[in-house]
Amino acid sequence: MIRPATVADIPALNDLLQEILSVHHEVRPDLFKARGQKFSDLELEELLHNPSKPIFVYELEGQVVGHLFCQLVEEEHAVLQRVKTLFIDDLCVKQAVREQAIGQQLYEYALSFAREQGCYNVTLDVWSSNEGAVAFYHRLGMREQKVRMERILE
Repeated sequence: MIRPATVADIPALNDLLQEILSVHHEVRPDLFKARGQKFSDLELEELLHNPSKPIFVYELEGQVVGHLFCQLVEEEHAVLQRVKTLFIDDLCVKQAVREQAIGQQLYEYALSFAREQGCYNVTLDVWSSNEGAVAFYHRLGMREQKVRMERILE
């Protein structure tokens, strides 16, 4: 079941955010710490009350096993068309229950939600070195919109 997150879900959200951090640390230890907290409990609670940054959870047998952090964005730019975008800030499924199409269901929920909100597109960022995530998003029909390049200075 996918539903809006509540304050009672904050501990589970923090656990899932730690799993994401661990994956990012594995692929880019030069940038990501092994442990940390992306949001304080208070920041999460504030996000839960922000309609432009909805958070959804996937519940399986009474346990939160996945989350979807979104952001509705509508920017004004001198040379770009004005479009409303649903940006997926975080999509995570607990390691223990992966390969059960939970991530796909969360993604499809995001598409449906975006349509309901009148969005033109759905976007997200993914680290190129996180090959599993890149392959997952390709399987779901996502394609590169732009590529951010880097050169590490030593």
